[in-house]
Amino acid sequence: MPNILPVSDLRNYKTVLNQVTYGNPVYLTKNGRGDYAIVDMKELDELRALKTLFHELEKGEASARKDGWISLEDAEKRLGL
Repeated sequence: MPNILPVSDLRNYKTVLNQVTYGNPVYLTKNGRGDYAIVDMKELDELRALKTLFHELEKGEASARKDGWISLEDAEKRLGL
């Protein structure tokens, strides 16, 4: 179950931060609407790495659409495998 708190609860920030664990962010609302999230640093690093990976995959797919796809055998030949 998501941990949703009003941003005003940050007055007692230690209590809020103690609720943040890997895989369990704390979502902060402002005027009843989601506005912020506090996540574990390890989880943030992993999310950034995933974003980078997806960006690189997207670039590769765009290149393949532009230049054409190659077979697995051709890729292995290019890599000398």
